Amino acid sequence: MARTLITVPETAKAGEIIEIKALVQHPMETGYRRSSDGDMLPRDLIRTFTCHFVVGPTAASAAEAGELVFAATFHAAVAANPYLSFNFRATASGTLVMVWNGDKGFAQRETVNLRVS
Repeated sequence: MARTLITVPETAKAGEIIEIKALVQHPMETGYRRSSDGDMLPRDLIRTFTCHFVVGPTAASAAEAGELVFAATFHAAVAANPYLSFNFRATASGTLVMVWNGDKGFAQRETVNLRVS
């Protein structure tokens, strides 16, 4: 399990645009470098990130049911511990479901509740 850091306001006013920040710890090895022994280091990248917003208090069960609010595809040039920042218009209370997927079966899923008044 990777360590993540997610920053989302605890509350927002209806219609307010909020900033969401997400960081995940991951080495992001390109597959082009060599070890100290001269062996090629295997590629180990995060390939995709998605953030869905699911309306309602029990929304964390399935990201597929929510609205896709942000998606990114990563490539070998992305630094270790990739950081993302994006904006979202808060219209209702619900859950943000963030998913990182990568090589070697890497999958990290985090949920954050958002209260809109």
